[in-house]
Amino acid sequence: MPKRTLQICWLSAVAVFGAVDARAEACPTAKDEIATDRPDVTNSSLVVPVGSLQSENGLNFSARDGGRSIDGTNTRWRLGVAPCLELLLDLPTYFATVRGPGHQGFSDVAPALKWQVGPIPGKIDLSLVFGVALPTGAVDIAGHGAQPYLQMPWSWELHDGLSGMLTEFFRPSELTTKRITETTFVIEKKMTEKASLFVEYVGDYPENAGPSQLLNSGGVYRLSPTQQVDFHVAFGLNRNAPSYIVGVGYSFRFDGLFASKAK
Repeated sequence: MPKRTLQICWLSAVAVFGAVDARAEACPTAKDEIATDRPDVTNSSLVVPVGSLQSENGLNFSARDGGRSIDGTNTRWRLGVAPCLELLLDLPTYFATVRGPGHQGFSDVAPALKWQVGPIPGKIDLSLVFGVALPTGAVDIAGHGAQPYLQMPWSWELHDGLSGMLTEFFRPSELTTKRITETTFVIEKKMTEKASLFVEYVGDYPENAGPSQLLNSGGVYRLSPTQQVDFHVAFGLNRNAPSYIVGVGYSFRFDGLFASKAK
């Protein structure tokens, strides 16, 4: 059995085991501070509270193969619809070439469902995300056809925060690379009550192609319990990755949309 398949099976088994003991009170409420899926590639292992709508937004400037490009607004909407369950939607992002070679156009719109099945034994938070990128964007940017994906973000709170994510992207309409496995690992250091910094490894491993590897770092600052600004700087570790990416972002959350259910 391929190593990737073993990893997916192992994490699925852990998720199922953790789901048995998962309790609604272990998931976030409106009293908790904002937790976002940015600016690192690794998504939060926590869902948004029931009745809360969270908007995460950003802008990136990147260099690749001699070209320079900018993309935004990298908007993700997350809505808590039940305890430990959220709906999320990635809106189309526009990619524009600033200099040199590159492609222009919108990415796909991508709805998804996120279920928090932890904490599991060892105080590890874990979520499962099932989503699909719908073929609404430019082919040169997003590729061909619908592209389902499965994600498993996790986090482990020690003296410093550790987190990571395993993602399987499926591209059934592509002729060669029909699957991409992405792995991430993050070390986060809380600097103050409102600020933290992180360092992250990101590896994309396409089927029948060479990997792309990035070293990403940055930080977040909470303006309030429901507002956050962030930045990140990433550098490619091999020739298949972008030379660098620089980005900034702003995220906010509205609570109490389902007043009768929110805690």
